[in-house]
Amino acid sequence: MSVTSPSDVYYDPYDSEIDTDPYPVWKRMRDEAPLYYNEKHDFWALTRYEDVEPALGDWNTYRSGEGTVLEFVKQGITFPPGAILFEDPPIHDLHRKLLIRVFSPRAMNALEEKVRGYCAHTLDPLVGADRFDFIEDLGAQMPMRTIGFLLGIPEEDQVALRDQIDDGLRLSADGTLSDYQRSGDFSPESFGDYVDWRAKHPSDDLMTQLLNAEFEDENGKVRKLTREQVVTVAFLLAGAGNETTTRLIGWTGKVLGENPDQLRELAADRSLIPNAIEELLRYEAPSPVQARKLSRDVTHHGQTVEAGQIMLLLNASANRDERRFPDADRFDIHRSARHLSFGYGIHHCLGAALARLEGRVALDEVLKRFPSWEVDWDNAVQARTSTVRGWEKLPVFIR
Repeated sequence: MSVTSPSDVYYDPYDSEIDTDPYPVWKRMRDEAPLYYNEKHDFWALTRYEDVEPALGDWNTYRSGEGTVLEFVKQGITFPPGAILFEDPPIHDLHRKLLIRVFSPRAMNALEEKVRGYCAHTLDPLVGADRFDFIEDLGAQMPMRTIGFLLGIPEEDQVALRDQIDDGLRLSADGTLSDYQRSGDFSPESFGDYVDWRAKHPSDDLMTQLLNAEFEDENGKVRKLTREQVVTVAFLLAGAGNETTTRLIGWTGKVLGENPDQLRELAADRSLIPNAIEELLRYEAPSPVQARKLSRDVTHHGQTVEAGQIMLLLNASANRDERRFPDADRFDIHRSARHLSFGYGIHHCLGAALARLEGRVALDEVLKRFPSWEVDWDNAVQARTSTVRGWEKLPVFIR
C-alpha cells in the first residue's frame, strides 16, 4: 500500500490488534506521516492537534452531510431529516438551535439528583461484595436509565433498545461490518411507538418538548418537527447518550485502576473529580475518530488531497499529541488542557454537559462505596466497534 511518506506505518480502524492500543501507531503517524493515506479502505487521515482542531471547525470544507463514520460515507447512505450528526448548514443550524433549547446544559445539570439515584440503585446492592463490573453493573445501566427517563421510554423497554443500538455498532470478530451497518437503516421505527404514545399523552420529558417545540425552517416557515424527524432525533440521542457515556465510565475504571496513586488522591479529595473526568476524556476519548468528506481540494504537509475524498480526523490522536500536551501519554488528574473528545466547532457534542455530569456523578458514587480497586484483566473484554472505543466488560476486585 502507499502512504504519504517513506514510512511503513499502517493504520486500519477495523483492525482489532491496532484498536486494542492504537496510540503507538498514531504516534508514528504524527511523526512520520501526519497526512496519511490508507489504500485498502481509500481514506486519508490527520493526527496532529494543529491539523485536527481547525479541520473539525471548518465544516464547509470537511463536510458531515454524508456521514461522520467511514463506512457510512463509503456506502453513500441518505440520512433522514433530523440526523444532526450527519447534517451541514443551513439545515444543521436549524435543528441544532432547536435541540439546544431542549438539551441545554442547565436542563442536563438539573438531572444530577436523578443520575445519583440511578447510580445508588445499581451500586448499593454491591456494597460488601469483593468485585463489581464497571460496565455491566454501572456503565450499561445508569446512562440507559438517564436517557430513557429523558425520552420517556418505559423501563421495561430500555434494555432491549440499548441492546439494539449496541448490536448496530458492534463489528464482527474479524472486523467486518454487521448486517445492520450494511443495511443503512437509520430510521428505526421501534422509536415510533414511543413518539406516537407521547403525542397522545404529553408529559414533561424531552420527547414531549421535541414534539411541541416550534422553529423556523429553511423555507422561513414556523413549524414543529415532523414525526419522522422526532423519531430520528430520539434514536440519535438514545444512541449517543448510551454509548459514549458507557465508554467513559469503563475508561474511568480501567485508567484509575492502573493509576492507584491518583485513585487514592481522588478518594481522599473528591473535589478533584471534575478535572479528573476532563483528563479521562483527553486520555481515552470514547469517540476517537471522525470521518469527513472534502468539499474542495486541501493541502496538508505539502500534499494535496482532492475534493470528494474521505478524511478521518483522529481527535483521540490529537489529544495525545506531545506537540500540544507535555508528556501527553501520562495520565494526570491535575492537568488543565482543552481536549477534542467532544469535537470542535458547530458539531461540538450537544450531550457534552450530560456526559460530564454522568461521568462525574458515577465516579463520585463509586468512590463513596469503593475507594480502591484493581482490574480483573482475565475477565475484561474490550468492545469492537469502528465508531466508539471502550469496554464490554470491565470487572474489578474491590480492595
